[in-house]
Amino acid sequence: MYGDPETVRRILTELGDTWAVVGLSSNQRRAAYGVADVLQRYGKRIVPVHPKAETVHGETGYPSLEAIPFPVDVVDLFVRSELAGAVVDEAIEIGAKAVWLQLDVIDEAAYERAQAAGLAIVMDKCPAIEIPRLG
Repeated sequence: MYGDPETVRRILTELGDTWAVVGLSSNQRRAAYGVADVLQRYGKRIVPVHPKAETVHGETGYPSLEAIPFPVDVVDLFVRSELAGAVVDEAIEIGAKAVWLQLDVIDEAAYERAQAAGLAIVMDKCPAIEIPRLG
């Protein structure tokens, strides 16, 4: 419902390889850390976005999406649902091609805004689960 198989495939294979991972820090116990590692192993460039702006998996971190000095293709959200809408709006503002809201991150109004702005969007799914399924 929140990400048909074709949209999932397009985001993972066609819409670009630079993924801003919002909520990614050096805390290895957090899901974002492991998912970013999987994305890297599948050839994606991850960009940590966290208030601490830490370097994670060898990539320089930034405190916000707008602080990233190069284009971002996909914005992957590891934030609580109540914070997702503001991040989706930032993704639209920076010209991202797609937004991916992680498992249990649901904001239907933000989903509609992203679609209306022309972004591909997946919600309540994990790319680390979906990307190996592509073969």
